[in-house]
Amino acid sequence: MSDCLFCKMASGEIEPDIVYQDDDVVAFRDVNPQAPTHVLVIPRRHISTINDLQPADAELVGKLFLAAQKVAEQDGIAGPGYRTVMNCNAEAGQTVFHVHLHVLGGRAMGWPPG
Repeated sequence: MSDCLFCKMASGEIEPDIVYQDDDVVAFRDVNPQAPTHVLVIPRRHISTINDLQPADAELVGKLFLAAQKVAEQDGIAGPGYRTVMNCNAEAGQTVFHVHLHVLGGRAMGWPPG
């Protein structure tokens, strides 16, 4: 989508602080971090929300989590622990309508999240 912020980041039109990328996903640091490590992992292909995922996207969703694992290892938070969050629609906190997985760590997390 030509007007999607994350599509522009995935294509290189906008250059985020990329920490991991491959043919299917891009991971970059959040511009408004909520933890010492706060990385967003996105698919290169535009999918607006979790509700728009199709059975054929199962492998891609798995790749988001495998990229999150790599980010956690790189940032040294895999051992102590980290949280992954994926919001769906406005009431859940989704502000950019391109599926993205938050990877948060580097501090203790409470539950429930808020």
